[in-house]
Amino acid sequence: MTLPLSILDLATIGKGQTAAESFAGSVAMAQSAEKLGYRRIWYAEHHNMSSIASSATSVLIAHVAAHTESIRLGAGGIMLPNHSPLTIAEQFGTLETLHPGRIDLGLGRAPGSDQNTMRALRRDPMSADSFPQDVLELQGYLTGPTRIQGVEATPGKGTNVPLYILGSSLFGARLAAQLGLPYAFASHFAPAALQEAVAIYRREFKPSAQLDAPHVIAGINVIAADSASEAQEMMQATKRARVSLFFGGGREFTDDEADLILDSPQGRHMAQMMTYSAVGTPDVVIDYLDSFGRHADADELIVAHQSPGTGARLRSVELLAEAAGLVRV
Repeated sequence: MTLPLSILDLATIGKGQTAAESFAGSVAMAQSAEKLGYRRIWYAEHHNMSSIASSATSVLIAHVAAHTESIRLGAGGIMLPNHSPLTIAEQFGTLETLHPGRIDLGLGRAPGSDQNTMRALRRDPMSADSFPQDVLELQGYLTGPTRIQGVEATPGKGTNVPLYILGSSLFGARLAAQLGLPYAFASHFAPAALQEAVAIYRREFKPSAQLDAPHVIAGINVIAADSASEAQEMMQATKRARVSLFFGGGREFTDDEADLILDSPQGRHMAQMMTYSAVGTPDVVIDYLDSFGRHADADELIVAHQSPGTGARLRSVELLAEAAGLVRV
């Protein structure tokens, strides 16, 4: 495996699990990834989702950073229209001050929630329209000079926290290229525009103070297990859990009910979200990742280990690292 490997930790709250147990699992995953040689771990901002515990993203990053020593940690991403740029600059400036050289800030413009939750967040439905300007305002707080006269981020100013643009469409690709920032494509759940978006980003990229050449991070799902049958069983369990998440409205479906929904047009559409998934024994997974890296024209892969249960995810993290030849710390 020639591309660097990173992790997107979904901070999953499994069936019968608490948020506290999810956080303990995130710490264990970060500690394992650090020892095994992964490059970074990111956490995503989601709201009103009973199975995802990373809603207070910067707080979770701080907790994990306090229990690790060297691995880069960050947001993949902060949904910037939910916040003022100054607030995010202060939060991530604080993280960088406490953990120098370890913090990333990925930015997206999606709500990370449904319409009712968006209202509960006091988010203006039109706020996504100002995303490019908000990114520049945030960048000014972190790198200087400020774009709002007389307003500085403390902590934040001069921390130079690296920014990444996240996306699943051509908009993000063009913005990242225009601003000269790294681009992370959410192909682990929105595969359709991957190749076109990356091609546009590379073609239109303009060097910046942060980055002198394009850098593409592509997302992919992974379930690595000791046997092929075990991996396939975990993949089916993951799909069933997604059925409850997307269609259950708070209800847990039985396996038979979930399988019926998966066979429906809506279920097949949901399954297509996981088009890019490496599932199997370590040799099968690493071959898939090599092929996917070329397909995505990526400089780095960020892996969402989807195995149900903390123990199975930690095993997947370990098996992939060994197969990829990552260097242990």
